[in-house]
Amino acid sequence: MTTAYRTVIGLETHVQLRTGSKMFCGCAADYANARPNTHVCPVCLGMPGVLPVINREAVDHTIRTGLALNCEIPEYAKFDRKNYAYPDLMKWYQISQYDLPLCVNGHFDVEVDGATTRVGITRVHLEEDTARLTHVTAADGAPASLIDVNRSGAPLMEIVSEPDIQTPAEAMAYGEKLRALLRWIGVSTANMEDGALRIDANISVWPQGEPIGDVKVEVKNMNSFRSLGRALAFETERQTGRRERGQPIEQETRGWDESAGVTRSQRTKEYAHDYRYFPEPDLPPLHVTRQRVDTLRAALPRMPDQVAADLVDQGAPQADVAELVQDRPLTDYALAVIEAGASAGEAVTWIVHELRRALNAHAATRCASGSGDSSALPPSPSQGEGRGEGRPPTNRPGPGTTIPIPPTEIAALLALRARGAVSSTMAGEVLDEMFATGKSARAIVEARGPQISGQHELLAIARQVIEENPQAVQDYRDGKGRAIQYLMGQVMRITRGKANPGAVSALIRTELDSAR
Repeated sequence: MTTAYRTVIGLETHVQLRTGSKMFCGCAADYANARPNTHVCPVCLGMPGVLPVINREAVDHTIRTGLALNCEIPEYAKFDRKNYAYPDLMKWYQISQYDLPLCVNGHFDVEVDGATTRVGITRVHLEEDTARLTHVTAADGAPASLIDVNRSGAPLMEIVSEPDIQTPAEAMAYGEKLRALLRWIGVSTANMEDGALRIDANISVWPQGEPIGDVKVEVKNMNSFRSLGRALAFETERQTGRRERGQPIEQETRGWDESAGVTRSQRTKEYAHDYRYFPEPDLPPLHVTRQRVDTLRAALPRMPDQVAADLVDQGAPQADVAELVQDRPLTDYALAVIEAGASAGEAVTWIVHELRRALNAHAATRCASGSGDSSALPPSPSQGEGRGEGRPPTNRPGPGTTIPIPPTEIAALLALRARGAVSSTMAGEVLDEMFATGKSARAIVEARGPQISGQHELLAIARQVIEENPQAVQDYRDGKGRAIQYLMGQVMRITRGKANPGAVSALIRTELDSAR
């Protein structure tokens, strides 16, 4: 009899924070496009005798993340030394947090196929990033490694989940929703392609009904959510096969090979005692006052789930709302359009589909001109506070959208469409012209002329089209429904998109049916 198995997954998410300076020194944290080893100082180089200083902004970002993840914020936290030797670790120890992290005992809900899974958040702690190694081939053909210290000491936040995830799909949904949340509250760009978001997975497979042991496999080197899903699916199958063959699962770290589609063993998994943690002697413990926590909590925006629930209650389609709240600037823009008088359902659907189409079409023009009214990504609430004031954030701005059209103008265009002054096709064309010229929706519609809805005028055009397209007429009589769309398209061509589509469809059908 085949044994049923269950998969147990926990995720460790490393997030580079948007701060002006590094975690323990004054070097600028915006190193993404800098020449190697130019954002360095004695502290991040690990020189003897130097002393670290805590970046207050990074601490605040971590607390804000914990609050967004429904965590408790203990009154006391501390930094610890995590000891291990690796070429990219300048001091041969990393300043991290062990037994007293900044945030504990949270939760995060993820949805897959209509089902909601509550994933516990064990902790959110703060540490420093390592340097970066690049492996090359030297002139003599021998392998060599180059080190870039620019990343060393960058503020790195780690979010550790409970092992509550059961499928690769749930893991992918967790990662995608967490990325959106981090961008929403402004603590990180969370761009995986820049290394600002990195996810490691701990996975184990156990027979159903048996207690879960403490042996797990850590999987690294997954550079996209698709890779995360593929790696976990492979590892589930690999471990299940070993269970069925009676082979033990070794506690180890495995790397994901994207091209081969397999995980490969890298090293035996370390335990906490291997790192010889002890309190960082050069940094004092942190006292996090309730007043500080309350101030940070009050500065948080409403969370995406709350905004989404409100929009759905107001009649917006759930699928469109789920897509909208992935982007906070676009969501804020949609809320402004609704406040200007548009219905929630119409505004959300129009912005997710039509406005975003126009934004993509005009992206090059917008980047080149930089002109027009805008609704843009708001700055991080704590940007400019603490050390590194006035310096740029850690990475390029996240997916924020600059929209050179005031929300009131989109609301006006939607109102014109609702009144029948423009068709859906015309509205899209008017929107494109608004981007190109900066003119108002009303001015463009007045210049183009309103939608043609008069039955007498449309009937004459419909009869002309029917007469000129006998093959389409015959196709309709043969039961080919697409013939109506073709004939409607001809009417729209003649009227330059001004004909009322609903009226045209009804007139063509009436004419064709009466001529049978």
